[in-house]
Amino acid sequence: MEHASTHAVTTETEGGWTLDMRKLGIWIFLSSENMLFIALIGAFLVNLGRAETGPYPGNGHFTLNLPLTAFNTFVLLTSSFSMVKAYDAITRNDQGRFRMWLLTTIVFGAFFLSVQGIEYYKLAVEEGLTPTVNQFGTTFYILTGIHGAHVLVGVLWLIGVMLFSYGDRFNAENAVPVDMAALYWHFVDLVWVFIFMFVYLVPPILHPNVVHP
Repeated sequence: MEHASTHAVTTETEGGWTLDMRKLGIWIFLSSENMLFIALIGAFLVNLGRAETGPYPGNGHFTLNLPLTAFNTFVLLTSSFSMVKAYDAITRNDQGRFRMWLLTTIVFGAFFLSVQGIEYYKLAVEEGLTPTVNQFGTTFYILTGIHGAHVLVGVLWLIGVMLFSYGDRFNAENAVPVDMAALYWHFVDLVWVFIFMFVYLVPPILHPNVVHP
């Protein structure tokens, strides 16, 4: 079967190796996104413990569901492994395994979003924690919500990659678009590790009376 060819936009460096401008673009984009999440995590930590009225974790208000979120974190990190396997498969022109691992990544990402939706529902309906109730609610939903939006974009991106793959669009000679999607996905997964740590694990150390009684 004849593969569709795509000419990469590259530039040659002084060392003699070439740099694909598409990959350079995604790295610059991810660097700016990194600054965004640093600011959001900083805002969460600064406002942690400043809520004058409940509900907030601790002091008998409610407890964040650490086991559920830890499991969801494991699922998201596992999706990074499946994304690695998908990229490895396309670099070997193994279209079948590429689509299988890509679909696995998509399913894991969708599962993560579903669990996050369940957590939001329980917090809002059962615990009364909404984005406007206090500082904790505002910073919690903004931080985790923006990350969730990034996961959703990643899932849609991977679905697009999957659909285009049936047109024989990607192969070992044209794997850069898949690599770009993989870089974005790994970034989203890595960011969640820090969010999980600073939202669910670190607060008991900084403010023992605010979380996980």
